[in-house]
Amino acid sequence: MEDLRSGQPIPSPNSTRWLYIILAIFAVIIIGLSIWLISAKSSLRVLQDEKEQQRTLLQLEVDSLIEAHNVTKAAYGALADSLTAKDSLIQANAEEIKKLLNTEWEYFKIKKKLERLQTISQGYVLQMDSLYTINRELSDENERIREEVVIERQRNKQLVKTKEELSEKVEQAAVFRTFNVDVAGLRQRGNRGETDTDRANRVERIKICFSLAENSLIMPGNKNIYIRIASPDSKILVKSRDDAYSFMYKGERLQYSIMEVVDYRNADQEVCVYWDKRDTQELAPGLYYIDIYEGDFQIGEANLILR
Repeated sequence: MEDLRSGQPIPSPNSTRWLYIILAIFAVIIIGLSIWLISAKSSLRVLQDEKEQQRTLLQLEVDSLIEAHNVTKAAYGALADSLTAKDSLIQANAEEIKKLLNTEWEYFKIKKKLERLQTISQGYVLQMDSLYTINRELSDENERIREEVVIERQRNKQLVKTKEELSEKVEQAAVFRTFNVDVAGLRQRGNRGETDTDRANRVERIKICFSLAENSLIMPGNKNIYIRIASPDSKILVKSRDDAYSFMYKGERLQYSIMEVVDYRNADQEVCVYWDKRDTQELAPGLYYIDIYEGDFQIGEANLILR
């Protein structure tokens, strides 16, 4: 139909109706997208708030643990001087966790480090309690000796006999024991050979020395000793992720950093092994954990702090 005055066609009612329908559909889509964007932004804000709450709670846990640790040190006074190495280890772990909390961090990684710190701290308290108990028992023992010399001598003889029997039973257990575990970072100094260093960017090798204790029940011969070195980010320093560089421990396959075959002869035996850094590899500053295994037993552990 045309407008007789202008000569232009007049829109039909149907075409106008479809135009309104299409505009309404676009309006609904725009409103839906707006609602979705508002909801997504709200969800993101909730997740950010939850992450900040987790960070705050972890920070409080670390602060509370260190505060409790310092209270324990103060309470035991001079006795705490005998455990300075473990105190330094606790402080280093706490500082590492605090640094992670102030940077990009992962909840479960920090939670794992915090649990390990709590374990070390509990061990510190137990050792301190043990030292306190021993000192108190010695004082009580001296007092009893002064009061009843004859009875105490007989009791001491019985205690010595019992201790010898218990020691004999422990030594008969067919499980390796290690002692004198020592770890050091090494740097090559030209013709002067290797020297110790605790600077992460200078370490070229890690030297691990320990002694296997005498045990007559262990079958003599070649024994596979596995050593795992965990970097501050809990990654194991390995040559390859291939199964050829792994071993079975209590039904679980673990990657190792070093494997050493030791010809064990049922006598105290010193073992020294080395982990060599690749030319393209960088070591990060922080706390390194060293665990020693034989068969289904963890037979030793140590730590190395690199600056």
